[in-house]
Amino acid sequence: MPWRPPGRPGAGPTLARMFELRRIKHCRACGAPTQYRVPADDNRDRAVCTACGEIHYENPINVVGTVPVWGDQVLLCRRNIEPRYGLWTLPAGFLELGETTAEGAVRETVEEAGARIELQGLFTVLNVVRVGQLHLFYRARLLDTRFDPGPETIEAQLFREHELPWDQVAFRTVRETLQRFFADRSRGRYELHHADIG
Repeated sequence: MPWRPPGRPGAGPTLARMFELRRIKHCRACGAPTQYRVPADDNRDRAVCTACGEIHYENPINVVGTVPVWGDQVLLCRRNIEPRYGLWTLPAGFLELGETTAEGAVRETVEEAGARIELQGLFTVLNVVRVGQLHLFYRARLLDTRFDPGPETIEAQLFREHELPWDQVAFRTVRETLQRFFADRSRGRYELHHADIG
């Protein structure tokens, strides 16, 4: 039986949104056009090659990053790229093949902020189903305050909670992570948080 979105409102992607997420138009093996259909022994539409029959699977994209902290301050990066050019974000980006989520989070922090960190625990796991992404943020301790932002960042800056530019935060996952970070810090203990971001 083909996969269908759950019946509860907001519980899963709409069929229209699922069609928007489909990106495979041609077979990676032979180059022929693909067609979305349910293969034998499967339960949802897949991109199937119309010539050689190769089945192509599409899975969520992993975004990894950190919440780098120096004392009572958090490091944010001002974006030098679209989307959300000029707005503030935590250092994060797409996980690369051949690296763990922790390795990717450290790499992104170095690339975007030029910051040296000691990685701490996984902090937020955020499902962004509407765009087919999973965001994972780790807590991190800054080793110093020397930053050398890469080309994707206009500037890297430390903020105390009351200084944060909340109206200029680039992404909902970043806002959610920052809010949970400061709430946990005020309680004196950090937990692992899971949430679905609409």
